[in-house]
Amino acid sequence: MEEENSVPVTKEDVGKLQHGCDHYKRRCKIRAPCCQQIFSCRHCHNEATNALPRPEDRHDIVRKDVTQVICSLCSTEQPVAHVCSNCGVKMGEYFCGICNFFDDDTSKDQFHCDKCGICRVGGRENFFHCEKCVHLRDNHECVQNAMQNYCPVCYEYLFDSVKSTAVMKCGHTMHMECFQEMAQQHQYRCPICSKTVLDMTEQWQLLDVEIEATKMPEECRHEVIFSSLFLPSAGLV
Repeated sequence: MEEENSVPVTKEDVGKLQHGCDHYKRRCKIRAPCCQQIFSCRHCHNEATNALPRPEDRHDIVRKDVTQVICSLCSTEQPVAHVCSNCGVKMGEYFCGICNFFDDDTSKDQFHCDKCGICRVGGRENFFHCEKCVHLRDNHECVQNAMQNYCPVCYEYLFDSVKSTAVMKCGHTMHMECFQEMAQQHQYRCPICSKTVLDMTEQWQLLDVEIEATKMPEECRHEVIFSSLFLPSAGLV
């Protein structure tokens, strides 16, 4: 029986999806311009430097300040580029020369948003840039700077977070995984404005049925309760 012909791998695709870190699959590392150390990505840098014991040593990298990368296949250090100048492999299937960003996993549908000034995921065709927020195109509730805030659950800055973001009905934003964790714990209100974030119609109907089926205790059936809202007021000052 003849073996099936395998698709030949081009020089540019050697090592694709085989290198990187927990944050990105890529075939290069970066040299941090702030401390001259080598890291797999800016998030690896930020996690390491913000865990330093002395607060004055903690810092974040500015992604656009990165000028040098190191090829993961041939270890050649070179200026930021899509293709390694030595061995010819793509350092990332997706490459943005503005953000100095590489990623082999293109299933995220990465794209660069000129108005945000950073790369985003989810497909350019699914998003538009609102001057007040960055939301899905159709029927979004606009909240000023909704994406330029911290997740109300884990407090990570949402604007440049690599995690998926959920836009709630009220227009506020949080990480999708934090949103799902809230729902699993039967928390259905926005942590910011306390509005219901899910359609609770069915739950309210079940509650109405349960209340209707609950008999009023005999001693309370004929009691009349007056609310202070309907009593004469002495006036306000």
